[in-house]
Amino acid sequence: MVRRVNHYEAAFESYLRSLRIPYVGVDEAKRSLLQEGSIKSFDFIVSPTTGRLSWLVDVKGRRFPSGRRRQYWKNWTTDEELRSLSYWQTQFGPDFTASFVFAYHVVGEFAPVPLEHLYRFRDQTYGFTAVRLEDYLAWSRQISPKWSTVAISSPVFRRLARPAAALFQP
Repeated sequence: MVRRVNHYEAAFESYLRSLRIPYVGVDEAKRSLLQEGSIKSFDFIVSPTTGRLSWLVDVKGRRFPSGRRRQYWKNWTTDEELRSLSYWQTQFGPDFTASFVFAYHVVGEFAPVPLEHLYRFRDQTYGFTAVRLEDYLAWSRQISPKWSTVAISSPVFRRLARPAAALFQP
């Protein structure tokens, strides 16, 4: 088992274990080296026993809501993370689907998933939503050229995102 320092990733790993969904944690400490340079790793390979697809999952931790203005549905990522996850999707082939899991640490009165999908971990509450990489690529727009970040508008993200458990069921 990979030692998880990031509480969002640790919570998601605990969530997978609680659902008894087989997975492999990826050690992110060392980036893979390619001819062109290095490439970021994803966080988990999730292989449900009930489906024919396995999932390449990159966990994105966010507070729900976040910031001083209490913003909901923050879903930004970086251009590098999109390129890297796309690369891994190609390398693993058609039996694997890449996705982002947004691990929301719920700190307000609203939740990103129905109450029955919330998960308690280390006395904190989390909601896990997932968006397939192909959908994220189709709908994301640049939000900061300086930081090379992209995001999906909140209304579209809410339409695309599913409770993470829904990904792993047939």
